[in-house]
Amino acid sequence: MSTIPRPSPTFYEPTELHNGDRMTQEEFHRVYEKMPEHVKAELIGGIVYVASPLGLPHGRTDPALISVMFMYCGRTPGVEVCSNTTVKLGRKSEPQPDTFLRVLPEYGGQSRTTDDEYVEGAPELVAEVAHSSRSIDLGAKRTDYARNGVREYIVLSVVDQKVFWFDLPQDRELPIPEDGILRSLTFPGLWIDVQGLLSRDAARLMTTLEKGLASPEHAAFVSKLEEDRQRLAAK
Repeated sequence: MSTIPRPSPTFYEPTELHNGDRMTQEEFHRVYEKMPEHVKAELIGGIVYVASPLGLPHGRTDPALISVMFMYCGRTPGVEVCSNTTVKLGRKSEPQPDTFLRVLPEYGGQSRTTDDEYVEGAPELVAEVAHSSRSIDLGAKRTDYARNGVREYIVLSVVDQKVFWFDLPQDRELPIPEDGILRSLTFPGLWIDVQGLLSRDAARLMTTLEKGLASPEHAAFVSKLEEDRQRLAAK
């Protein structure tokens, strides 16, 4: 009895992204590259999240956080700050954090820059400004960042005017010290005045940051980064 061969199943790949779609990082990236530039979407734990339009509460707050990190990088060779940049984080993860800090690969960082100018691997520190995305930022994203090697996580919640700070390898939320200054675990000298951040007080933020940049911990960190750069260059 002859057997009639069945046709091979046709491969179907979606042409756009929708909330709740499930896919791998590679599938997500191929589709995302075809989407209009104004669309922001992320893959978190294998699930697609398409962002809502961003309003003034988010837009007013984001620059304060980025500014502090930008000034920190200017005094810390080997550290880079990025805003709204796609990160190929893992097999089921491709987020687009509001802000992240990373140690550059030539200085011993844990992420790398791909040939097509994306970041692959976990930045050392990620920060999100949470408004409509609050539940995702404090839930699925926190889990995904921890799973894929992000060390430190900051969430500025616009709704309740609070900063959440996490040591992800230890799976713990860190309390903000009584003096109100968040001193980064991963980037010594990155001192963030929490009230200054919430009130968008540039002078207060810069005054606090300058104290951090003048600390012995920051000087030691800069020296270590340069030593790591020289060691890697000699290989």
